[in-house]
Amino acid sequence: MSTPSIGTPDQLRDPNYMPPLPQAVPLGIQHVLAMFVSNVTPAIIVCGAAGFGFGSNSPDFPQMIYMIQMSMFFAGIATLFQTIGFGPVGARLPIVQGTSFAFIPIMIPLVAGKGVDAIAVLMGGVLVGGLFHAVLGLFIGRLRFALPPLVTGLVVTMIGLALVQVGIQYAAGGVPAIGTAEYGSGLNWVMAGTVIFVTLGLKFFARGMLSVSAVLIGLLAGYVVAFALGQVNLGNVARASSFALPNPLHFGLEFSIAAIIGFCAMSFVSAVETVGDVSGITKGGANREATDQEIQGATFADGLGTAVSGLFGALPNTSFSQNVGLIAMTGVMSRGVVTIGAIFLILCGLVPKVGAVISSIPIEVLGGGVIVMFGMVVAAGISMLSDVRWNRRNMVIFAIALSLGLGLQLEPDALQYLPSTIKILATSGILPAALIAIVLNLVLPDELSAEATEEVSGGMAGKRSK
Repeated sequence: MSTPSIGTPDQLRDPNYMPPLPQAVPLGIQHVLAMFVSNVTPAIIVCGAAGFGFGSNSPDFPQMIYMIQMSMFFAGIATLFQTIGFGPVGARLPIVQGTSFAFIPIMIPLVAGKGVDAIAVLMGGVLVGGLFHAVLGLFIGRLRFALPPLVTGLVVTMIGLALVQVGIQYAAGGVPAIGTAEYGSGLNWVMAGTVIFVTLGLKFFARGMLSVSAVLIGLLAGYVVAFALGQVNLGNVARASSFALPNPLHFGLEFSIAAIIGFCAMSFVSAVETVGDVSGITKGGANREATDQEIQGATFADGLGTAVSGLFGALPNTSFSQNVGLIAMTGVMSRGVVTIGAIFLILCGLVPKVGAVISSIPIEVLGGGVIVMFGMVVAAGISMLSDVRWNRRNMVIFAIALSLGLGLQLEPDALQYLPSTIKILATSGILPAALIAIVLNLVLPDELSAEATEEVSGGMAGKRSK
């Protein structure tokens, strides 16, 4: 997308430059469209895992609407922490914050089938994890040595692999429908398939905003098909209020060792992701390296935004990588543009009817969208792994970490005799894989002995042949 009419090249590379409002407003809304679906989906997944009813008559349904509402509101607030900032908090860069997928494999075991009361445990973890994340800002730069592409790529890949089952279950009819005649029916896959095919079509054959908003438009297409098939219930939209403020401690706070350890561990991963996003923004938008102050401020804002979200019933926030790509595509580095998008998110979060409309999306339609999104997470991890030098050492590290991490997630009963807290963490998949990869990467020699011997022998043979 070319933007020659809204400023000079030097202005567009300046985070403090504000384009004229007629151009700045649609550019800001475009940032929201690029992240909107990914931002609200984790709330729906967590509520579904907890056993919230998706029907309009469910007593838990208003709680789902509230969490969706807070996902929008606090994504906007956390984004303002980044773009405007205060004191040492905030990178003062066009960083878009949103609800993180990375924490879902940690959250699902904590709430699975336990209803709304279990959400208090999540909020305690979100609060402590967010504060821990903010503290990481003091020394995040010095920890990057322990996180080469082998580790970060493995972690991102594991996040996607841990979630793909959820996407298939949703597309087939949702967890509550497993084992019923309706689960996996052709009708369900028609709705999910519509989303997938429309999304792929737009991503491959459209340009500009149509391509950027492909998942959102795909969901709208699936929604239209579901409505035509009589699968959409809009009863809650009329009953939802037109305006509502965030409610402090809406779900309460409960502190669990498993939740605190899990959220703190994943906050470390999220902090590393934020460092990468800040670097991507400065390189893609301004062709320069990120400063230490920008990285530190971004990490502070990331953690503080998450902690505040937990106080009001929202899930953890992180920087959104798809918006980094959008900045590189548009060439507009303005933090003012992203601030406009943040204000739009906040306004949506104050209107429960918006959350009610989102919650009326059939689970099968949502499944089609998350299949694409979770697959892209796996692809992003594999892309990061492409920078790894695949010698035997790194292959061994990757093999052991992936096998144990994924294997324990697929077969959690293998650890049935462990205390419940340790079992939840060990069977999350991501945490054991990340821990194993980090430790092995730090303790194993740069070259395995057999590999080093082969290289020496090969070198000597080469000399003799000469």
